[in-house]
Amino acid sequence: MKKAELVFIPLPAMGHIVAAVEIAKLIVERDDRISTSVLIMRPTLDSTTTKYTESLTPSTLPHRMRVVDLPCLEHTAVHNTGASWMASLAEAQKNHVKEFVSKIKAQSELSPNDSPRLAGFVLDTFVLGMDALAGEFGVPWYVFSASGAAFIGLMLYLQALHDEQKADLSEYKDSDAELEIPSLVNRLPAKLLPSLVFNRESLPIFLGAARRMKHARGILINTFKELESHAINSLSKGEIPPVYPLGPIVRCKGNSYDVGSSQINDYKDIMQWLDDQPPCSVVFLCFGSWGSFSVDQVKETAYALEQCGHRFLWCLRERPCTGKIESPSDYVNFQDILPEGFLDRSVKIGKVIKWAPQVEILGHKAIGGFVSHCGWNSILESILSGVPVATWPLYGEQQFNAFEIVIELGLGVEIKLDYGIDILEGDIGETVNSDDIKRGLKLLMENGSEIRKKVKEMSRLSRKALMEDASSYSALARLIEDVMDSIACHDCSLLS
Repeated sequence: MKKAELVFIPLPAMGHIVAAVEIAKLIVERDDRISTSVLIMRPTLDSTTTKYTESLTPSTLPHRMRVVDLPCLEHTAVHNTGASWMASLAEAQKNHVKEFVSKIKAQSELSPNDSPRLAGFVLDTFVLGMDALAGEFGVPWYVFSASGAAFIGLMLYLQALHDEQKADLSEYKDSDAELEIPSLVNRLPAKLLPSLVFNRESLPIFLGAARRMKHARGILINTFKELESHAINSLSKGEIPPVYPLGPIVRCKGNSYDVGSSQINDYKDIMQWLDDQPPCSVVFLCFGSWGSFSVDQVKETAYALEQCGHRFLWCLRERPCTGKIESPSDYVNFQDILPEGFLDRSVKIGKVIKWAPQVEILGHKAIGGFVSHCGWNSILESILSGVPVATWPLYGEQQFNAFEIVIELGLGVEIKLDYGIDILEGDIGETVNSDDIKRGLKLLMENGSEIRKKVKEMSRLSRKALMEDASSYSALARLIEDVMDSIACHDCSLLS
């Protein structure tokens, strides 16, 4: 029996590493001919990501899967390069990747019957500069996306707009233009384009990724056909590689990183509090590992929560110092940031926390709505749990995701679609007033709403997609067949 090994290389950020690990895990659990290695480029971007990767030990991973830390580079090699850190880190780690993969190849040549053959690379959308290594080793490479299918369509559309129509994409910043993008049914307001597009330093990286993507053997996307049918169908019409919608793939409940020894008491306290709340009564506010707000914004949010009267669970983090690329930290005392008396007045209906086991919280029966930054993993987690989303995007492609979830798919309500911060430049964004937040919360928590019904149905479809012979199950089968076929074709070419 031929054995194959796929090498995954994600961007060292939480959502990207989670997507790579869960896809790699899915593959080895499905087919015992394939092994996977996930290479973690160091340094990772925040302490939450570091804790997660440290939890990925052999005892927590399936047989034939490993997570490998590459040597840590100096922080200055990454964080002083601004928006181009993605490309600079990937370039700096190439030799370490090459060294690791050379060992796989050497071992398979020494023990061809016992050791897996290098079958190919699976590269994050934003580390496609590693594609040259696949050529050096004579193997194919695939792309995996930590975003949805519609976003892949957006990348390809903007690249064509820039290269073929010579459009100046920076002119779309703050414009009133609307774009007809093949992967969307509705016209997209240009102001919701990813911030990468408007930055002269990061735009070449964004466009280069879209150009390279067309040369991959296939594109793996954490989505499912029933969720993004239009986007997936639109991608099948273009001159791009085959698309494999494998999702929804999210972290499982009980991941050891979520309930580590330092957080076990916090975890028990949160879950016990939720156990005491009525079903679908709590609004959960959480903004990812990089989500934080100004003092004024925290106060406006508190006013909205107090005025709307819904039970709430609010994960609140402190902003890093301006000018530093650092993730938020824990507040020493919430009373220093919240309106005077807020904690006392809301003690019977609300809880403010420093850290949130998001998957477990969303899966709890007490949760009725989720105020989110609209990271793609968070969107999939909410859909799986059948919890509607109120959108409050912060950075990256999250404004685009917010548009998709509210306007395109009708699975959420808007607090804001165009809110944004710049974690590279320290821009804190506008202040959303309490009235706008309160309006969004009331829509989110409305019982029996059409949106809530649609989310519940999509939750059912999301679980069905992963079952035997369903859409994502079948897409994974096609991917595995393609991986094994590539090895067979390579052997045939050597014989001829």
